[in-house]
Amino acid sequence: MKQAIVVRTDLKMSKGKLAAQAAHASLEAYKKANPEDIEEWNEEGQKKVVLKVGSEKELIETFMSAKREKIPAVLIQDAGRTQLMPGTSTCVGIGPAEDEKIDKIVGKLKLL
Repeated sequence: MKQAIVVRTDLKMSKGKLAAQAAHASLEAYKKANPEDIEEWNEEGQKKVVLKVGSEKELIETFMSAKREKIPAVLIQDAGRTQLMPGTSTCVGIGPAEDEKIDKIVGKLKLL
């Protein structure tokens, strides 16, 4: 079991902004996961992987792929209070779910 956080690098977010957006993605995806997967993920140590994409298009494609596979996923859009325009898509949270299911969606992406 693992969770994937996929972050856009083209936005050039500060480290703090990027960390906050990734945290939003992790928590919101966690809320959508089924209870059995959450329990197993917690027991296994809450493995996460943080990956990168270079554009909004790639981010949306990743999100839609997870949705098609019926894996819990969220698209995080910034509120626009600091560095970004309101509604800017910043990252995607996927899972927790079985490693194989996550890898089918994000297996070709590079680590952040």
